[in-house]
Amino acid sequence: MVALLNEAERQSLAGQYDEAATNVERALRIAPRDANLWHELAKLRLQQGQLQQAEALAHRSNSLAGQDRALQARNWALIAQARAKRGLNAQAEAARRKARELGAQ
Repeated sequence: MVALLNEAERQSLAGQYDEAATNVERALRIAPRDANLWHELAKLRLQQGQLQQAEALAHRSNSLAGQDRALQARNWALIAQARAKRGLNAQAEAARRKARELGAQ
C-alpha cells in the first residue's frame, strides 16, 4: 500500500491526477476504512475540479477519522475550498470556522 501512495504522490506532483486517483483507489480497496486515504482522494478530486465529489469524500474521511482532530480540520478546510469554488460563500465560511475550531484544540 505504501508503494501505491508513493506513486500517487509522484503522479500528483506531476499533474497526473487521474493516475494518482487510480492508485489511491487501489489503496482504498486494501484499506477501505483508512480516513487518510479518503482525504487524499478528496484532495485529488479537488485538484481535478470535481468539487462535489471532493466534498463528499472529505465528509467520508471525517466519518472515519475518529478523534483525529487534525485530519478533521484538514477535511473541513478542503470542504471550504470546494464550496468557495462552487460559489457557496456562506457555506464555505461555515466550513472554515469548523476547520479553525478543530485546529485550535
